[in-house]
Amino acid sequence: MADPLNCTASDLLPILGGAANATAVATFICSRFEAVSAKLSDATYAIDNTYLLFSAYLVFAMQLGFAMLCAGSVRAKNTMNIMLTNVLDAAAGGLSYYLFGYAFAFGGPSNGFIGKHFFGLKEFPSLSADYSFFLYQWAFAIAAAGITSGSIAERTQFVAYLIYSSFLTGFVYPIVSHWFWSGDGWAGAAKSRGDLLFGSGVIDFAGSGVVHMVGGIAGLWGALIEGPRIGRFDRSGRSVALRGHSASLVVLGSFLLWFGWYGFNPGSFWTILKSYGTRGPYYGQWSAVGRTAVTTTLAGSTAALTTLFGKRFLVGHWNVIDVCNGLLGGFAAITSGCAVVEPWAAIIWVLWASWVLIGFNKLAEKLKYDDPLEAAQLHGGCGAWGVLFTGLFAKKAYVNEVYPDRPNRPYGLFMGGGGKLLAAQIIQILVIVGWVTATMAPLFLALHKLKLLRVSSEDEMAGMDMTRHGGMAYIYHDQDDHSNLPQFRMNRIEPRDTPTPQPFSQPRSV
Repeated sequence: MADPLNCTASDLLPILGGAANATAVATFICSRFEAVSAKLSDATYAIDNTYLLFSAYLVFAMQLGFAMLCAGSVRAKNTMNIMLTNVLDAAAGGLSYYLFGYAFAFGGPSNGFIGKHFFGLKEFPSLSADYSFFLYQWAFAIAAAGITSGSIAERTQFVAYLIYSSFLTGFVYPIVSHWFWSGDGWAGAAKSRGDLLFGSGVIDFAGSGVVHMVGGIAGLWGALIEGPRIGRFDRSGRSVALRGHSASLVVLGSFLLWFGWYGFNPGSFWTILKSYGTRGPYYGQWSAVGRTAVTTTLAGSTAALTTLFGKRFLVGHWNVIDVCNGLLGGFAAITSGCAVVEPWAAIIWVLWASWVLIGFNKLAEKLKYDDPLEAAQLHGGCGAWGVLFTGLFAKKAYVNEVYPDRPNRPYGLFMGGGGKLLAAQIIQILVIVGWVTATMAPLFLALHKLKLLRVSSEDEMAGMDMTRHGGMAYIYHDQDDHSNLPQFRMNRIEPRDTPTPQPFSQPRSV
């Protein structure tokens, strides 16, 4: 916010001289200064809130990207099911985040573990936040739930989606965001009171850990407890590809997610009208916003090309699905440090993030782990890689600009800042894995024991669009059409003689 224009009559009287009406003139001039200052303050609030609202719209548009990506990555017989779950993530997440989630995340003043104000947005807006901030944070919360839905696609009961989505967005995710993003959180770099973790706090600017790791680890446990899809591995344990039905939808979803990431990363500044006063009037937070968009772009581009040539070397062909997943893995990796690293550092680190994704996918095959969208590997694995990256490449000048309240704090190890920031980043990875495991694993296990998690083998083989949602997403044969046009009917092709996985009774299938 701009500094107010201060003026008092006593300041102006020496300038006005001994005129009879000097006091009245000085008072009048100062009142005009106060009016201008108030207008500037109002304009600053309006510009910053408009910027945040626009960023929230971009992040929310990522839900459409998730929907298209998920739809293209599953078989045609489950298209309606997976798209409905994406709608559910937004709808159920909206209510749960409104009632509880926002309060747990940003309901300060509070303790370092959990917020305790603004349930149902009571006494809102406040000096600390407006409705635009709530909308932006809600869009982040439902993004985490959308990540999880991809891991357990094509075999999960609808009621399980309702339960886990509400629990994740209303409790699990908000606690993590409170720890690392709230001014009261125990580990955040923006902590307003008390000592910072290792003198630096955790720098997870836009959520490689808070969003991507939370969604990815939750999906990991859901997929482990459910077990692989029928036919994903044959009797000898060899991997069988159950390919998605539409590469076109995957590409469309990836581009929509790319577009939305410009709200996800640059929007995480929350404000834009702020001068840093270090390089001249042309340089301020608007410059940092632009730099963040550049690092995001370079990260995704580098990851896509690295995956393209890497997979060509490994399997011998150019695969657009792999390239799209690599692209998104690069975005997940850069999200933590996008605002505090140089563009060249983003390129270097994401070169390795692509191989992290490829390596985790190979490991998943070895362990007979089935994730239709590679969500746990992509968001969990590349997200953790991105958290580490920030601890190595965060630049001192950028860290002090983004987090100005504690000057001379530790920064990236490879940039000469010592190892304290890296230590804080490692702590973040460990506590996120521990927290999500302690909350989501028992939930999925309880749903499994109550037979509320996985659909029957008959429903899974037939496809949930027909058995649970009243029909297929695509019309292949119209019985009411008696024209002379050729008619086509799609025959269902399913693997034969494959057992239904029993993950907990047969650990080898996990």
